[in-house]
Amino acid sequence: MNQSVALQATAAESRLRGRWLAIARGIWVTLALALLANFIASVPAYYQALRTICPPSDQATCLTWQPTPANVAALGHLGISVDAYAAYFISVDVAVSLVFWFVGLLIFWRKSDEWLGLFVSFVLLFFGSAGISDTLSADWTPNTNPSSLFLLALSQLPTLLQWAALGFFLVTFPTGRFAPRWTWMVAFLWIVQFLAFDIPSEFLGIGAWPGTPPIFLLTWGSTAFVLVYRYRRVFTPAERQQTKWVIFGVAIGVLIEALSFLITLVIPELGAPDAPYQLLSGSFTALLFLPIPLSIGVAILRYRLWDIDTIINRALVYASLTALLGALYAGLIIGLVSLASAITGTTADEPVALVIATLAIAALFQPVRSRIQAIIDRRFYRRKYDAEKMLAAFSAMLRGAVDLEELREQVLAVVKETMQPAHVSLWLRSPKPHTAEVHLAVPSANLPPDDRSFPAEKETNP
Repeated sequence: MNQSVALQATAAESRLRGRWLAIARGIWVTLALALLANFIASVPAYYQALRTICPPSDQATCLTWQPTPANVAALGHLGISVDAYAAYFISVDVAVSLVFWFVGLLIFWRKSDEWLGLFVSFVLLFFGSAGISDTLSADWTPNTNPSSLFLLALSQLPTLLQWAALGFFLVTFPTGRFAPRWTWMVAFLWIVQFLAFDIPSEFLGIGAWPGTPPIFLLTWGSTAFVLVYRYRRVFTPAERQQTKWVIFGVAIGVLIEALSFLITLVIPELGAPDAPYQLLSGSFTALLFLPIPLSIGVAILRYRLWDIDTIINRALVYASLTALLGALYAGLIIGLVSLASAITGTTADEPVALVIATLAIAALFQPVRSRIQAIIDRRFYRRKYDAEKMLAAFSAMLRGAVDLEELREQVLAVVKETMQPAHVSLWLRSPKPHTAEVHLAVPSANLPPDDRSFPAEKETNP
């Protein structure tokens, strides 16, 4: 069956109709309005908290990004007031949250008749209303210790819903179904993980439960196993593209966060509490979350799914190119300056070293990029790389081809190697004198995995 037909059949099975659709949309709208009310009420409260300096004695209970005395000292060196700091971070927080809301509302508008669309759109609204790192969520924790496990669980209900929604999303995306059926147990592990992290430590007052690390490893490890298993054994080609989009969005955010951490390792001075660099931690966190709703929106709406292969290819190429040339540039400068110092005994030739290193990097850019592109194509896109090479060779052969029998064999070889169909038929006919038409028949069931529409029969007039 053609992959587009399979996708349509899957979407038809997951659609809601009639009364159930009206009920589901009504519940969604009601919950969305409640989340919107919490979001609107939390913004001014969090803004006031950001204008309040957290004392050193209470830093364990400070809100995320709430300024500390060290942050205030860094702001003073930059000539920035605490009010400006608070306005900046509340603006960043709200902007990222609105991206979650926009994507969630767009999915609801386009896919509200599919229960997966309703679920994903609500999850985006749920996380968006809480802000980055739960900065805009209401304080559900009671002022006094709860007297029962039930009250504690009720106070932690938003956190429980976040864990459960995240686990369910990871295990069922993008089909919205537990496939294989036993994967519901993996989703349940996310609730168990919540209980291990929150309930015992707060209710029993004994600190972290000894079983927390094994449950954490079991939950994340089993989820990763399910994702790989479903990708390799269950997903259709289009569903694999959807998964690539989400993984790509998460990977970008993780790399940005890792980069911010590596900078403090390379330059320890930037990790000091009063360093101005610490004021950017919220910006890096915002960049961590920003690509996630956008990639999910593209995946759910199935918008230009196959562009992700090109995007990943370019990202791998230019990330490797930047890292390699950056290291080479730094090495050239250090080496040239050291060489000049050893020869002249001074460091006055630093501008010359910068010019030479810059010219060298400019000259190496294109050759190194081409080399990295070839390596990545061979390593990660081998089938595409081989097909492009074969098509290029075939085009060169056509320029000097004169024998019809040789041309027929070459056409069959190229089609088998590039498209790998189960069956290929080739025949010739001459409707007009001195004119030959080649008809190439490829069964539609053997279309390439990217689900592009190819005609079942193609005619060429040499």
